[in-house]
Amino acid sequence: MNTASTSPRLLVVDDEPDLRTLYEMTLLREGYEVETASCIEDALARLSESRYALLITDMRMPDGTGLDLLAYLERGARSEKAIVITAFGSAENAVEALKAGAYDYLTKPVDLKQFRAAVASALGRSPDTPARAAANRSAAAAPASTETRRLSGSSAAMHEVRTLVDKVARSMAPVLVQGESGTGKELVARAIHRASTRHDQPFIAVNCGAIPDNLLEAEFFGYRKGAFTGAQEDREGFFQAAQGGTLFLDEIGDLPLAMQSKLLRAIQERAVRAIGAINEVQVNVRVLSASHKDLASEVQASRFRQDLFYRLNVIQIRVPPLRERLDDLPEICNALLARIAADAGQTGAPLLAPDALQRLARYAFPGNVRELENLLHRALAMSNSDVIAVNDLGLPDEALDTGLGDADALVGMPSASPVPAGLPHSLESHLDAVERDILVRALDAHGFNRTAAGQSLGLSLRQMRYRMARLGIRGGDDGEVA
Repeated sequence: MNTASTSPRLLVVDDEPDLRTLYEMTLLREGYEVETASCIEDALARLSESRYALLITDMRMPDGTGLDLLAYLERGARSEKAIVITAFGSAENAVEALKAGAYDYLTKPVDLKQFRAAVASALGRSPDTPARAAANRSAAAAPASTETRRLSGSSAAMHEVRTLVDKVARSMAPVLVQGESGTGKELVARAIHRASTRHDQPFIAVNCGAIPDNLLEAEFFGYRKGAFTGAQEDREGFFQAAQGGTLFLDEIGDLPLAMQSKLLRAIQERAVRAIGAINEVQVNVRVLSASHKDLASEVQASRFRQDLFYRLNVIQIRVPPLRERLDDLPEICNALLARIAADAGQTGAPLLAPDALQRLARYAFPGNVRELENLLHRALAMSNSDVIAVNDLGLPDEALDTGLGDADALVGMPSASPVPAGLPHSLESHLDAVERDILVRALDAHGFNRTAAGQSLGLSLRQMRYRMARLGIRGGDDGEVA
């Protein structure tokens, strides 16, 4: 009786016969079924006829690029993941591939140990597990849409965040989460991890600003017994602890330059050497990072390495401050109150009185969702009933914005008579918005040509690129502004 094979089928695309054979033999030894193609045309023909668990393709081919294959998968909403192999030092190609939907990339000459680990990671298995277990573990990944429901809010801004989380969870692309303190950057990182094939592996969160400088290397890479005074036993670092999973580096902008250099090498080589050890150890870790600082400005000020910034900032997710999404306030409050009540062992969640919700909507929340949670904790402790009243909040009048428009809309009340607009909550954010609007209009007026748009504003191309990167304006020259 014939039994259908359960080993994942892989498609390897490379125009060099020797490399194609090397990849094929390596994968066959791992227990995979392998098919090969020598050009883009051949690969497209095979993809049109069959489905694969994974596509492995060289970037540069005689009749096209690996991006052509990624575009084909994207257009067809195909389930295949892809690993792109780029020339050594072609960081731009690697970033372009990740943005186009590649799960991961490798650089030539390919290290076969890294090659096996990358393939295993894409298929949701450890390099030393039987190949037939791959499909089962990969299928066990939680649907991304389920995980992103934990990010409260129905505003357009939060919808965009959830959409990005769903997309980036499917790859190994580094993600930089930007946002003010208290906006929920770690919550976004956890959602990415839970929605990925790594969801059953460790998630290690590190606050880079909370570690003394002299302990950074030991904490990140571990140490061996006797490596220094007080090293009484071997200890693994953050990278080793996150093996197979996700390492989240919060407030990465606080790392000193010396440690940034060591971190960059660990990410590039996918290997770390513990203090006191002789050999490096390969690590299979996805790196997510976050900062409340404008890292592009930090690069310009020589406080952050440009090469590390490019390595981490492949995909950026901006988490909006609470004041920019006050429409989400009722939903966030309900979720927070339910969690607070559950933690306290209460059977039912308390409610916010309509006038209390209205008062909250007039507050700027400089501490964002974290401040709101602390405020509700205090209000619940002060309340003598199941309904939190205005007086329980403890918000003085001088802390409130005099503009009532959004607050009235939240509780379904008729709008008050128009009042003059108050001062902006953040001068920096206000000026950024004005500058962004001017740049976008200039780009639009000059057919999205950055050079011409910059000249019309008295800016060089370099200044134009810097401002666009800082303000999150994508496109220009040959793309649509976003």
